[in-house]
Amino acid sequence: MIRHLLSGADLDADTATLVLDTAAEMATVAGREVKKLPALRGRTVVNLFYEDSTRTRISFEAAAKRLSADVINFSAKGSSVAKGESLKDTALTLQAMGADAVVVRHPASGAPHRLADWVDGSVVNAGDGTHEHPTQALLDAYTMRSRLGRLAGLHVAIVGDVLHSRVARSNVLLLSTLGAKVTLVGPPTLIPRDISPALAPGTDVSYDLDTVLPSVDVVMMLRVQRERMSDSYFPSAREYARRYGLDGPRMRRLPEHAIVMHPGPMNRGMEITPEVADSSRSTIVEQVANGVSVRMAVLYLLLGGNNR
Repeated sequence: MIRHLLSGADLDADTATLVLDTAAEMATVAGREVKKLPALRGRTVVNLFYEDSTRTRISFEAAAKRLSADVINFSAKGSSVAKGESLKDTALTLQAMGADAVVVRHPASGAPHRLADWVDGSVVNAGDGTHEHPTQALLDAYTMRSRLGRLAGLHVAIVGDVLHSRVARSNVLLLSTLGAKVTLVGPPTLIPRDISPALAPGTDVSYDLDTVLPSVDVVMMLRVQRERMSDSYFPSAREYARRYGLDGPRMRRLPEHAIVMHPGPMNRGMEITPEVADSSRSTIVEQVANGVSVRMAVLYLLLGGNNR
């Protein structure tokens, strides 16, 4: 098993499948009366979050605690970071405290890679800038496999603000590795130039959502990240919803077996309507639950088999 999880590209097909299979075993813990395993007793996991987060931080915290690890939650707000402490000095502080794993979310792309150079423990990227979010891609893949029974050969449409989406980048890399075909859909202003078939074989680009929907097994809607936008990437929210939002009529154009995903949080009424988000095709709530199992698997594989 790899030492760090910094990118979807860190995972080959065998390692990614191992994580998904381990997550399936971890999911059985949720059905027990006592939802705990002793696997990481005595280990310390630090959640180092420089950005606001609800789902990801709580998911990692729940995962670590279910494995009996000691958990330290570090928020940049109210810490020495607010006084100007650098990431390196914070890393050295965590190192001195004996952190076995650091789960980091940071607004700067590449921050987890630098952190991995400064600490002896494992580093897990929980989202860095507009770069990547590999555990989200893993839980998305796990959800697809659970619902559809396979990943190889699936056609997945990732729709919306791909340019600012770390979720999209990790999904493109991981799904391509696992044999799925990915089509990126959105306005030309929100499709990055660096995501190409050379980066992830089988990846296509389309600017017309309606032509893509009848052929996909999975449609993954992305949140429009207004907080990361410095310019006008589309005329208006209403125009975006009209051309790229998933509503009831569009959902009914999907194949009967197709599922709808969203990494959350959602802009209801913009990229997805309540009718779709709350439908039987939607896996949004499942994704949250599956996230705990997948992150348990990641922490277990990174820490459980390492002798330090």
